[in-house]
Amino acid sequence: MAKLRLTTEFVQSLKCPQDKKKIEYFDTASKYLSLEIRCSGGKTYYRRYRDSRGRIRQIKLGSVSDISLSDARKLADQIGKQVIMGQDPLEQKAAAKQVPTFSQFIDEQYLPHIKTYKRSWGTDVSILKNHLLPRLGKRYMDDITRQDIVKLHLDRKASGAAAGSANRLLIMLRFIFNLALRWEVPGVKDNPTKNIPLMPENNKKERYLSQDEARQLYAAVCQSDNPMLQFIVPMLILTGARKREVLDARWDDFDLERRLWRIPTTKLGKPRHVPISDGVLSLLGSVPRSTEHVFANPKTGKPYVSIFCSWNTARKQARLPEVRVHDLRHSFASLLINNGRSLYEVQKILGHTQVKTTQRYAHLAPQTLLDASNVATLAVGSVMGVLPNRVVDVPLVAVG
Repeated sequence: MAKLRLTTEFVQSLKCPQDKKKIEYFDTASKYLSLEIRCSGGKTYYRRYRDSRGRIRQIKLGSVSDISLSDARKLADQIGKQVIMGQDPLEQKAAAKQVPTFSQFIDEQYLPHIKTYKRSWGTDVSILKNHLLPRLGKRYMDDITRQDIVKLHLDRKASGAAAGSANRLLIMLRFIFNLALRWEVPGVKDNPTKNIPLMPENNKKERYLSQDEARQLYAAVCQSDNPMLQFIVPMLILTGARKREVLDARWDDFDLERRLWRIPTTKLGKPRHVPISDGVLSLLGSVPRSTEHVFANPKTGKPYVSIFCSWNTARKQARLPEVRVHDLRHSFASLLINNGRSLYEVQKILGHTQVKTTQRYAHLAPQTLLDASNVATLAVGSVMGVLPNRVVDVPLVAVG
């Protein structure tokens, strides 16, 4: 090991003696900077330092063919400053190698996780494949910034997509980075989506059935070529359950004594319980019991894959072509709200994890608002000489 002031000319002229595998020179102009020359002809700059435990460590700066002597000295000085500040350059370098790319995290951790509980994970795959991976896939998780996500969010809206579609990207990214933080993924110290607001959504369909519309629809499904539609649609209206939950329902899921319907696998992958009302009890009593599934296709004995064709025909016959199956769930929730039930109760029945989700169903019917305003009349009726309107409760659908 020799010590001398290295020069560019000297570095270029140096060769390893034939009787040695390598030889090392230390630069007197830059403390702890060394040059290793190997018998193969390779020449590499290194910087030695002592870590916090007093161990001598060596970090590679680069080969002579890649960096100049002056650059090697600058790097050596920078490493010296890091060591003085209590940092370990080799540990930082090793930690950086552990940081996954966005694509690696999605493939190795995110997708395997959501596939264990999320029934709609295919939607996540579609959003990732079409929007997120093309933009962020090759980026390291610690390299994705708030500015990157804001731009992605705005670009999606600028491409002509609805605000809701753009928001879905932001919501998914927020969830992805929250998981990365929870799992202590190397390099992820905070969530870059934090404080990025969602875009206002003015395109949410606020559609629910009136009592007359419900009767029209019920009459139409009773005339359907699909013999089970007359049971499926009322079940959706009377429980607020999701379509797939009703189609997959088994007789064993219903505890008629305790008046509870246990839905074993919901949208979130967790079981939940729905109370069996008098209307549902009556409905179940009228369903032909031939297989383990309550609303099975009579031709196959298995749950329907889809009921769209028969549903589409029935809603058109009822002169309600714009009503979606999901609007029946909306109607159930709105009916409960309009009849004085609390958001907490509706949230529990619908199986929402957050009351914020339930609030979009809390659209009061005009008559309910009128009844609410007539509270004022009650208060001053004796003075004004007028009487308040009378509220009449009418069942949404008559079953049985």
